[in-house]
Amino acid sequence: MKRIKPLILLALVFVISINCKEKKATPIPETVKVEDSKTAKPNIVVIYVDDLGYGDVGFNGATEIKTPNLDKLANNGVRFTNGFASSATCTPSRYALLTGTYPWREKNAKILPGTAPLIISTDQMTVPKMLKTKGYHTGIVGKWHLGLGTGHVNWNEHVSPGPNEVGFDYSYIMAATQDRVPTVYIENGDVVGLDPNDPIEISYKENFEGQPTGKANPELTNMKWHHGHNNTIVNGIPRIGYMKGGEKAKWKDEDMADHFLKGAQDYVKKHKDEPFFLYYAMQQPHVPRTPHPRFVGASGLGPRGDVIVEADWCIGEFIKTLETEGLLENTLIVFTSDNGPVLNDGYFDDADTKIGKHTPAGKLRGGKYSLFEAGTRMPFFTYWKGTIQPSVSDALVCQLDLLSSIAKLVESDVRVEDSQELLDVFMGKSQKGRESLVIEATSRTAYKEGDWVMIPPYEGPTVLKDVQIEIGNSEDFQLYNLKEDISQQHNLAETNKEKLQEMIAKFETIRGKDYNKTQKIELK
Repeated sequence: MKRIKPLILLALVFVISINCKEKKATPIPETVKVEDSKTAKPNIVVIYVDDLGYGDVGFNGATEIKTPNLDKLANNGVRFTNGFASSATCTPSRYALLTGTYPWREKNAKILPGTAPLIISTDQMTVPKMLKTKGYHTGIVGKWHLGLGTGHVNWNEHVSPGPNEVGFDYSYIMAATQDRVPTVYIENGDVVGLDPNDPIEISYKENFEGQPTGKANPELTNMKWHHGHNNTIVNGIPRIGYMKGGEKAKWKDEDMADHFLKGAQDYVKKHKDEPFFLYYAMQQPHVPRTPHPRFVGASGLGPRGDVIVEADWCIGEFIKTLETEGLLENTLIVFTSDNGPVLNDGYFDDADTKIGKHTPAGKLRGGKYSLFEAGTRMPFFTYWKGTIQPSVSDALVCQLDLLSSIAKLVESDVRVEDSQELLDVFMGKSQKGRESLVIEATSRTAYKEGDWVMIPPYEGPTVLKDVQIEIGNSEDFQLYNLKEDISQQHNLAETNKEKLQEMIAKFETIRGKDYNKTQKIELK
């Protein structure tokens, strides 16, 4: 019996150990998985459209154009009525979005040619750089337009520095805009599909011998230029700048929306098992407006309306991908535009003649290039299924504020001076936004505080004739109470000089007193 007992004990230990292993292998209950997913780092997606106006979307009152996918997201998230880009043109706004810094602090933050050097310093803080420190994979798919390289770029070699040197692990971009050369995609610094036997040459000064242009060879174009866009012809469209070579690498304009959509979807699928930040920078409705054939005529408003419908569809498809991959409930989505609307921006494409009753700026005055409200007040919402509750917010917020606010979300200590931490506002938990904001349009600046906006005097035309947009220039100070006059029809500078002086003093505290070097500023 004494010899049997040890055997029995060994048997019992063996059985217990087997049972323990079986219990460890038991599937985790679904309730526990849900709890775990809530504690995971949220994915963050910024969807940035190009030249979309405040009134171009259904959720801001548009009735002549349909944007059902955007409307669904906006109406189930926090829809901002007072959300702003920093600027009324694209390069400065993109600079501010990624760096959290006012673009007027960077002298090169202006509309850039395709050959401009990178204007974000490689040692500067950016949204993706901050998120990388918290374990995020970071990617950009779409429009860049913040410069590449350090000077003259050889497009036939690796192009650097660029997005990858300022925080993005992955980049699939076009260098500038759809209407500028080079008309090629660039992946992680290398031109996609380039034939080394057909090298690319780019110039913004003079044409290459034997290369046709929109100005000299209109018979070779299928889109007529109106102003500025009359250089090298690619896919029948005359562009800004001159390009030679790279034939196999050139994009097909009508496929661009699908191309960037697939890039965004592929990025999500590849990185679904780790926290990621995706900057999905769409090209619509910037010129040249080239909807895929299946969207031609979809809006009844011409190509501009058609590419807005196309963009809405792309966003719907992208959201389906997040849903299919099980990511939607753990993804914060921010949607906004880089600047206000413009109809004729370089091509005759019927945008101005087929506009009908549609009002791209809604009730706002101005548009792209303008210091009036339509230049910088944007379609703007945040969406996070199951976390953000549907609401409408009148809080003053700016794209500048995303860097510091996202940093708070991921428990980063990073803050940038111009970028205010407004996480609770973006999450719909607070209505207390910014107290003030300096806005910018083509190097001119103005000041917003509460319901008031002050525009200093600036020399130059009051209307840009080529695009038929009021840009805010005047010999006199302008002061508007937006609560009573959202369309900015009544200048109160003469009747409320006390408020005007208060606004000027606060503006100069931020901006400095040399903001207008072309004209002496005096109260009248």
